[in-house]
Amino acid sequence: MTEFVRARRPEQKQQRREAILDAARTLAAESGVGRVSLGNVATAVGLAKSNIARYFATREEIYLELAAEGWNEWREAVLHRLAAGDDAVDALVETLAARPLFCDLLSHDSTSLEHNASHAAALAYKRTMVAVIGELGSAVSGALSLHESEGAELVIAAIGFAALLYPANHPPPVLTEVYDQHPELAAARPPFEPTMRRMLAAIAAGLPSLRT
Repeated sequence: MTEFVRARRPEQKQQRREAILDAARTLAAESGVGRVSLGNVATAVGLAKSNIARYFATREEIYLELAAEGWNEWREAVLHRLAAGDDAVDALVETLAARPLFCDLLSHDSTSLEHNASHAAALAYKRTMVAVIGELGSAVSGALSLHESEGAELVIAAIGFAALLYPANHPPPVLTEVYDQHPELAAARPPFEPTMRRMLAAIAAGLPSLRT
């Protein structure tokens, strides 16, 4: 471990914060969000865990910040696709499929990441999430001739399906072995893009029928 030198200037603190986020991002991409500990991140950055706490109180706060970045990046990607005239369902599905780390983070946010974060960290994350859902809901509703609230519901369905399907498609080694030896159980591992596309298309088609 390198000798700790306290970052004193604002730009030094920001650089160290970015280094922590970069390390957490790399570790999660390599082994999955659920397998990364605060100690792993500290080792990768070359700091003691106690020094990581100067920037993030918990590992969950690190990953909530990366999840917020993921929301903003996904928003930009979907809006770009819609502006180009692409099908809205395809835009939602394909941009999520292209972001495995974001999907992994979505699968952990409500089950673990939000359970060990400060009020400030949780508030910042939820504000980002709500803003992105609102903006994408408006854009999707225009593309599909839905009410704006229905567009938001479709966006929420997209992230819900991503959070469900991503871990199913990236099972632990023991389940991979089970699927290899028992192909009749493959239904427990539905393909990500085709399954999500069909489910979202069905919801988009059915939402207008529920209007009062």
